[in-house]
Amino acid sequence: MNRHAQAALLFLLGATVLHAGLTDLYLRYVKAGLRPLLLLSGAVLIATALATLWYERRRPRAEGHSHEPRVSWLLVLPVFALILVAPPALGSYSATHTGTALQKPFGFPDLPATGPLRLGVADYAARAVYDGGRSLRGRTVEVTGFVAVDPSGTPYLVRMSLNCCAADAQPVKVALTGRVPPVLRPDTWLEVTGTYTPRRTTDPVNDAPIPFIEVTRAAPVPAPRDPYDGAGGD
Repeated sequence: MNRHAQAALLFLLGATVLHAGLTDLYLRYVKAGLRPLLLLSGAVLIATALATLWYERRRPRAEGHSHEPRVSWLLVLPVFALILVAPPALGSYSATHTGTALQKPFGFPDLPATGPLRLGVADYAARAVYDGGRSLRGRTVEVTGFVAVDPSGTPYLVRMSLNCCAADAQPVKVALTGRVPPVLRPDTWLEVTGTYTPRRTTDPVNDAPIPFIEVTRAAPVPAPRDPYDGAGGD
């Protein structure tokens, strides 16, 4: 592949990265906080492509002509695939085949004194397991996640947590009890309203603790703009 082809591929790749970073497409690959770095990377790739073309125009032309194999242009297909085909977010299959990744936080921020508590799956689970539910007792809690059902039939509300990107995504799970809908479809997003219960179970994959929430209401909701949980919130 000659330099013109290399520059074209670099430009296409940079444009693709910028397109992902300027839209919500990037959220399927990396956590939201990495957006500035993604935009910077796209800009650098485009600048490198333009610099390559500028250098190629200025250097003396060698005798003869170089011909790159036409098959090399097939390398542009993965680039177009990134633009045209967004991968689905990881869902119930990954959640039921991976152990819960709940970790003990360094501390628990104060919660509002009144009104329902709108918490992320990881926040509710951490407070229920590592704080004994002290900040949750007697409060109405609202949590949103997608449905997964383990082999024993236990329904979970799940959010995939990211450290960096989708490749390292791990689930955090909350088991459902109480007024659970009689029919639950895996990967359906639910907004669950309920209360804390000290009941717990263990993840069949890694034996880690999974808290329950006593459901008083559950309603389907659209998938959120960012399906992953990069900071333990909702």
